[in-house]
Amino acid sequence: MNLILAEALTPGRGAREDLTELLRAALLSGQVQAGDPLPSTRVLAQSVRVSRSTVVSVYEDLAGEGYVTCIPGSGTYVAEGLPARRSTHTTPGRPAAAERRVRGEAAAVASSDPRTINLSPGSPDTSFHRNRDWAAAWNHALKQDLPAFPPPAAGDPALRELISQHLRSARGIDCTAEHIIVTAGTSDGLALVLNSQSGGASGLRIATENPGYPAARRVITASGAIPVPIPVRNGGMDIQALKLARGRFDGALITPSHQYPLGGRLPVTARLELLAWASETGARILEDDYDSEFRHGAPPLPAIASLDREGRVVLIGSYSKTLTPWLRCGYLVIADPDLRARAIHLREALGQPVSGMLQLALARFLESGGLRRHLVRTGRAYAHRRNLVLEASSHLAPRFRLDGTEGGLHATISWEGAPEAGLVVARLAERGIQLVSLHQYSHEGTSSRRNGIVFGYGAPTDLQLRRALDEIVTTLHAPEIARAPR
Repeated sequence: MNLILAEALTPGRGAREDLTELLRAALLSGQVQAGDPLPSTRVLAQSVRVSRSTVVSVYEDLAGEGYVTCIPGSGTYVAEGLPARRSTHTTPGRPAAAERRVRGEAAAVASSDPRTINLSPGSPDTSFHRNRDWAAAWNHALKQDLPAFPPPAAGDPALRELISQHLRSARGIDCTAEHIIVTAGTSDGLALVLNSQSGGASGLRIATENPGYPAARRVITASGAIPVPIPVRNGGMDIQALKLARGRFDGALITPSHQYPLGGRLPVTARLELLAWASETGARILEDDYDSEFRHGAPPLPAIASLDREGRVVLIGSYSKTLTPWLRCGYLVIADPDLRARAIHLREALGQPVSGMLQLALARFLESGGLRRHLVRTGRAYAHRRNLVLEASSHLAPRFRLDGTEGGLHATISWEGAPEAGLVVARLAERGIQLVSLHQYSHEGTSSRRNGIVFGYGAPTDLQLRRALDEIVTTLHAPEIARAPR
């Protein structure tokens, strides 16, 4: 079959990106139905005058986004459940009749499908297992002669060197392989640092963002330390509130690149203030470099570890968001030699939790440029999904506020007064949409004066995300929800 593209490819623009965008628009225009075949890669390449490999890549991108289904040896077909494009003339809060019908159909699809649409904050795209570079890296690792002894406590030397190279170029951190310890992810790295403090973690007071990451607070508590809430203001932990807080702190855990869950960025001046505070008090800064790899139009800010001259910062990194949480792999960057020695000593006692085979594969993935290519591809996909979120948010203004869209994989929608966020979350769960209330991120005994929901847009396909966003808009505008008492 033939697809009518809205316009020709733009000269000087990336052919892959341009063709992907035009095909998305054509698939949503109503020209095709579910199950219809798309032109073969050879035919489409000839008609738009690009290479066949470009068309193959475009079809793979669209398959990953949920627009099409690629069947090897058969062809590429239109996926089920393509939604109609939202009218740009719809009055916010009062959808047009056609749009309401589309929303009703989308709701029926979601509610009849036993698989929930996962909008859990921070969940990445789930198609990593189809990454060709990763498959090649894993096959390479399988062919290696394996040592007769376990992996080194600090991790495979080649992997640590490649991680340090990436951090020097991507985050401006002056580190070497010696500074790197391979971990099983953020929670494992945080627990290792806390328990490597002189005298252990028992009784340590750790300043934590409020609202902030509940899992991190659980790790702190389980390690015997005490998480102390410090309010978030202007994109990150309120440094003035930290300075005025009672009692001595042993450390501060922060997410400065993309505050979790509100999504702000800690300004450079506040980062320098935090370093000065740590120097004066002898505290340690635990920098969770959460979502630093994905920026959407906003320039990256320097990691606090790159500004540190006294070894007071420990950078905690993970591949759970950039690749997949199923890898269970991350790293610590520890400049302080005494703390690093204690951490390695503790790891030797506990054992290296990341399999040597996985470390070999990940090293090959980094060395071959697979990580760099993966970040480019997923960054483009996440930026597109973020645009879908921005488009949907235009139907929520001015009462509902969207935050956290400068980077990362999640955003928040907040409001004052009714409806109660828990009611909104429950109503959406009934419709097969999984997300969380903003209140869940507050420390026990504290609360936010704003209601809100937190949702991720990394894991769902474009089609799932469109359906979920339609449900969110419809639910927030539902009269019975808006009038519900708090």
